Amino acid sequence: MATNRTFTMLKPDSVKNGYIGAILEKINAAGFRIAAMKMTQMTVADAQAFYAVHSERPFFGELVEFMSSGPIVAAILEKNNAVEDFRVLIGATNPADAAEGTIRKLYATSMGENAVHGSDSDENAAIEGAFHFAGREMF
Repeated sequence: MATNRTFTMLKPDSVKNGYIGAILEKINAAGFRIAAMKMTQMTVADAQAFYAVHSERPFFGELVEFMSSGPIVAAILEKNNAVEDFRVLIGATNPADAAEGTIRKLYATSMGENAVHGSDSDENAAIEGAFHFAGREMF
């Protein structure tokens, strides 16, 4: 059964390039309600834990280095069919393959620096949200 919440992170490239406002505007325009949000910076250990599912992949070291390289904006978003709708809004992982008007088409520069993370399942949305937010931080 689908839940109404998903998790996202505006990655260090989005923050560094000044895209926070523009991306949040697209999220709001798509009908998502922000249930939790904060700017923070992941440590190397945080990034390793968050992306542990990719630890055996050849890009893991680069991913951890990138995700701990600067501030991120973490958020829990709410909307009917949140996970699937948000995946459509952000577009393909590779911005070259992303549909016109998607967040990654507009703001990503490469597959590695692809502007935004979006949960790929309801289960992962709950896990990822709990990684960044205590229950008292979600509304």
